[in-house]
Amino acid sequence: MFLINVEAAVFKEDKWLLIRRSTKEAHAGGELSLVGGTVEREGDSTAILERTLHRELWEEVGVEVKDPILYVRNTSFVLASGKEVVDIVFLCEFDKGEPYAKSSDEVESVHWMTTDEILNNLGIQHYLKDSILAADAMRAKGEF
Repeated sequence: MFLINVEAAVFKEDKWLLIRRSTKEAHAGGELSLVGGTVEREGDSTAILERTLHRELWEEVGVEVKDPILYVRNTSFVLASGKEVVDIVFLCEFDKGEPYAKSSDEVESVHWMTTDEILNNLGIQHYLKDSILAADAMRAKGEF
């Protein structure tokens, strides 16, 4: 069975909201990433992906995004434990709050970066760059 993970490509003006994951995190500890988290069991439910995304943004960095949020892309990967993950990225427009490392067990720091800063940062993983490129292309097409 797959774990389902959602991530928010949050934009404000010409910058993207990234976090540096806590080194306490088992997966990608200490790396820059989008805000996100694992979908929890709810039984019969609707809009579970979107609700999870809103919850994770609030819990990890204390911000809210506007509706609607738009699907960008999905990928899969395998954790060191062997569990398989389906990761779904959504494009989100920043609404309110001042982002900060609200959950220190998950977030070490918060950063606003342009697309170019992300693409030119050698320390950022290719999958994050690919997600930002896909989200940025949607914005360029006027989908937001």
